[in-house]
Amino acid sequence: MRTTFFAIAGVAAIAVVGIAAPWLQFMLTLSVAKGFAALGVAVLLRAGLISIGHAMFFAIGAYVVAFLGRDAGVSDFILLLVSATVVSGLAGLVVGAFMVRYRAIFFAMLNLAVSMVLFSLLSKLYNVTGGTDGMRVVSPTFFGLAPGEQAIDLILFLACLALILVVGLLVHAYLKSPLGHALSAVHTNEVRLEYLSVPVGGVLLVAYVVSAALAGLGGAFAALTIGHVLPEMAFWTESGHLILVAALGGIGGVSGPFIGAIFLEIVHTIAASYTDAWSMIVGIALLVVIFFLPSGLYGLLNRKSKGAVA
Repeated sequence: MRTTFFAIAGVAAIAVVGIAAPWLQFMLTLSVAKGFAALGVAVLLRAGLISIGHAMFFAIGAYVVAFLGRDAGVSDFILLLVSATVVSGLAGLVVGAFMVRYRAIFFAMLNLAVSMVLFSLLSKLYNVTGGTDGMRVVSPTFFGLAPGEQAIDLILFLACLALILVVGLLVHAYLKSPLGHALSAVHTNEVRLEYLSVPVGGVLLVAYVVSAALAGLGGAFAALTIGHVLPEMAFWTESGHLILVAALGGIGGVSGPFIGAIFLEIVHTIAASYTDAWSMIVGIALLVVIFFLPSGLYGLLNRKSKGAVA
């Protein structure tokens, strides 16, 4: 109950900031979009699995939105989000059926290899994907209505905040279920689970599909927010960014990846506005968090909230 209260309070605070300063809505919406994808990475991290290629599902979600708008004339906001999430989840089912057989560096590198294959296809298939020029994304409609550009930005911003609560509750319920607890057990002692007749492969496949669907949802939001998709969305650096966000925010709670995504974007924006050496400032900020806050920003805020309640 306490965690839910602070989550709602945090989302409300972000909403107030975004409404009071409309110029921040784009940054916050894009941060939350990456937060969804980072949450998917965090689900796998609970099992000790690091995917250096999870941006492929982020890109799949984004390109599904672009394809539906261009080739099928679909512009309905809800239909675009649902389609991108479902297709990404199905892609995760196909890829994950192979990936969950591996662990440690093999798991990480195989995900990287598959993501780079997708990146190459997106870059080279000019007649299908637009190649390195990417694809334009259709302006979304909402229940048949086509609002103006500023109204769309506001609706996307509020919709992503609402989905934080909905998706957060669903993922929280999943992590608190036997399947979710089994993820931590896989990380600590996989052999013991096998002796207890727990299907480790099935547990990891469910987690992989969930993580892929979350990444696809984030990619769909990013595509609608930016209005354009590029092959770089599937590049390995984007996957590294998602891992960084998940580790920065912390995997102890569902809100961790969103906290990490917003924090990183704020530091980046402030640093870039004052100096060309913004990458060094961002790096220093990350090192401080990594060295002094091993449980991430979520761990720090969680300790503070417990102290406040006590």
